Amino acid sequence: MPTDRPRTSSTAPADRIELMNTFVRIVEAGSLSAAATQMRTTQPTVSRRLQTLERQLGMRLLRRSTHALKLTEDGERCFARARELVADWQAFEADMRGDGEPEGTLRVMVPHAFGQELLVKPLADYVRQHPRVNVDWLLNDRHPDFIADGVDCAIHVGEIDDPGVVAIRLAEVPRIVAAAPSVLPKGRRSPQHADELATLPWLALRTYYRTELTLTRERDGEQCRIPMHPRISTDSLYALRSAAVMGLGACVGSTWLLREDIDAGRLVQLVPGWRAPPLPCYLIYPYARLHSPKLKRFVEVMRKGWQEAFF
Repeated sequence: MPTDRPRTSSTAPADRIELMNTFVRIVEAGSLSAAATQMRTTQPTVSRRLQTLERQLGMRLLRRSTHALKLTEDGERCFARARELVADWQAFEADMRGDGEPEGTLRVMVPHAFGQELLVKPLADYVRQHPRVNVDWLLNDRHPDFIADGVDCAIHVGEIDDPGVVAIRLAEVPRIVAAAPSVLPKGRRSPQHADELATLPWLALRTYYRTELTLTRERDGEQCRIPMHPRISTDSLYALRSAAVMGLGACVGSTWLLREDIDAGRLVQLVPGWRAPPLPCYLIYPYARLHSPKLKRFVEVMRKGWQEAFF
């Protein structure tokens, strides 16, 4: 007899989401027992779900020993996709329910200097506002590979040329010229025009300038190109500041980071009417049909945090 009952597979889609979510929790927690605690279930249940997922996919996802879990090559590919699918499903459910309460783990890649100082306050605000979210705050100055690094979003300083990401402009970071008082020639006045800086020893922040620098005078837009042969070249803003305080050369750095040393007299701002081009800062994340509430709320908090930091 014909029937209108739809044919079903042995495992419903909702069950597959649960299996993938369990797998993601195991990897992020580092063990089956820790994942079971987080999910408020038992270790045998977590183990059974993992075995079911491996059986359905026809591949081994984890190598298990007495002391550790390690992803197989197939497991690494599955983990990246499973995280994305689970996040999309959670975002879909939140949108349908209309509550959108953030929860889970948010992984963020942040440049070292910003991640250790400037952005800690908005991070704290975010965690306090959303107690069901845990944050992995990963300090790294390179451009993220969202799949390989397993991150949800990143803070990026500098222009964006990747068409595969959403880039939300947060602010522009002003930069100034500074040096220790000992760098200036004794008995001579402080430089008044940017072209006088060419005779000083220099430090380079190789991420943004290496062998030359262009400064602009604020009052009339005059530009001055300064060639240099840096005594030290680094990719660390902190190392640049430390070398400058030790009197090893002049530098260009973010105003927010150098201001304390200038106020304390350890550094002197040179040619105050001149500025290096400000650095744009973005919050970036991959395009997706849906984004989780935890990411949406993080974007909102970061926007506000940057505005408070610079304006």
